[in-house]
Amino acid sequence: MKFSDSERRILRLLQQNGRTSNVELAQQVGLSESPCFRRVKQLEEAGVISGYAAIVDQRKLGLDVTAFVQVTLDQRSESATQGFLDAVEAESSIMECYATSGEYDFMLKVVASNIDDFAHISMRRILKFPGVKNIVSTFSLQAIKQSRVLPT
Repeated sequence: MKFSDSERRILRLLQQNGRTSNVELAQQVGLSESPCFRRVKQLEEAGVISGYAAIVDQRKLGLDVTAFVQVTLDQRSESATQGFLDAVEAESSIMECYATSGEYDFMLKVVASNIDDFAHISMRRILKFPGVKNIVSTFSLQAIKQSRVLPT
């Protein structure tokens, strides 16, 4: 999909502040309000903008532990994989899940209140997901860069 300079500016500005009003957005992009509003709606309808969300500080919610969990499945059948993916979707402590190449099948980003909470999540839940053979966990010591802003 090809984007105009105005659309790229709209995307950049909305990624930085999704609460920007159409009036402010139009001024910053250099468009009048109606064309700016139409372009934002077109980007939403095309699925380029898939939603808006508040960015919440996980530590202020008491979620002090972030772990990256590498998962190996014991079988790679479609039904076993789907059972695993369904369990991942249902687990609120799993923030992200990626199918990966290499030694492991999936990488999960998991948040927990403390190490005991993480131990419970990993041993009593993730290890019991359908098809899970093994997990390896790595803990984040410090978040250096966290961004949801994509290059435009």
